[in-house]
Amino acid sequence: MREIQLPYGKTHLTVKVPEKNLIGVFESGLPAAAADQSAEVSRSLDHPIGSKTLEELATGKGSAVIITSDHTRPVPSKIIMPEILKRLRKGAPDIKITILVATGFHRATTREELIAKLGAEIVDKEQIVIHDSGDASMLTHVGTLPSGGDLILNKLVMETDLLVAEGFIEPHFFAGFSGGRKSVLPGVASRKTVLANHCSEFIQSPYARTGILENNPIHRDMLFAAEQANLQFIVNVVINSEKKIVKCFAGNSEQAHLAGCDFLRSLCQVKVPQADIVITSNGGYPLDQNVYQSVKGMTAGEAVCRKNGVIIMTASCSDGHGGESFFRNLSEASSPAALLKQTAAVPRDKTVPDQWEYQILARILNDYSVIMVTTDCSHEMLNKMHLRIASTLPEALEAAFRIMGSDASVAVIPDGVSVIAVKN
Repeated sequence: MREIQLPYGKTHLTVKVPEKNLIGVFESGLPAAAADQSAEVSRSLDHPIGSKTLEELATGKGSAVIITSDHTRPVPSKIIMPEILKRLRKGAPDIKITILVATGFHRATTREELIAKLGAEIVDKEQIVIHDSGDASMLTHVGTLPSGGDLILNKLVMETDLLVAEGFIEPHFFAGFSGGRKSVLPGVASRKTVLANHCSEFIQSPYARTGILENNPIHRDMLFAAEQANLQFIVNVVINSEKKIVKCFAGNSEQAHLAGCDFLRSLCQVKVPQADIVITSNGGYPLDQNVYQSVKGMTAGEAVCRKNGVIIMTASCSDGHGGESFFRNLSEASSPAALLKQTAAVPRDKTVPDQWEYQILARILNDYSVIMVTTDCSHEMLNKMHLRIASTLPEALEAAFRIMGSDASVAVIPDGVSVIAVKN
């Protein structure tokens, strides 16, 4: 037997897999965290990619907006944000700074979550605005996306003298990678713009997959939005499984982001033999707080699991399903296949909230049995979403063997959101 741990919430779950079934444990090759994480951020800011330094950009500016990720992203802002603030004020001591929380389509971040993310001193002293994609008073029409949708963004990003964003780069299940341009779209865009960008047609594209940027229609729209917003400077980090900084990429919003993506791809693309059963996770807290976010980790299993096989997903889901439309459409669908057919018929301009997420989950459920391992949310709710449920990993593996047979092959991807899994 091989004992293996997988992230779950703020802890881990353990499973023993028979050696005769196990074909491997597949993880990214990310190195240990930088010896001094703050020094690594400073290094990248001292030597920005394709840009002047942040201090030089700030010189003579009256205002700056810093886009920061919300509570669903494990960005180490307590390390990054103080350095950004210090350098902006070094370049322009009297500059007016606003920190804009990029909630995208998520719920508002609470004060407690802001303190956990930024620290009490920054929350108490700095001007912080939480983006609301449905509040028309916060938004302004900017133009038309390459896809034809309306580009509507938070007014603050269009009115400021200098737009900066902090974030992190990880594989993303339909945008290719997170970070960079994603701070603007979907981060601080209107609901209408996000819906246009996340349309059924684009989600179906074979290029809208983990690790792919070239020819990705979703990425193309996002780049355009960042250009129109004049996102001048980013500070993006690559983090390891402990959520600690491995390397920082700062500078021009497109060039620094691409450098980070190339670095990450070289370390986290893993070849996995096709397996009957794939066990994976969403990397633990904060990304496994709900079912909605956990779809991301499932796509790693989807990439390498045999059709009609079993994907076992460990995710706390302590925050529930994560989206009312997401839950309702799945629970009301007669089958995943029926929901896929329904979404395929939706035109670009008729996209509804959470459509992309239930479309991807329906795609997975149509081809695989998915067993969710959790004790922190309603099993009845999960059943209604066409998911199977287990309270422990051993229970889930036993159920998977019943479905696939005692000789079924098992691949373990401990953190599904940290890898680009491809069939070997």
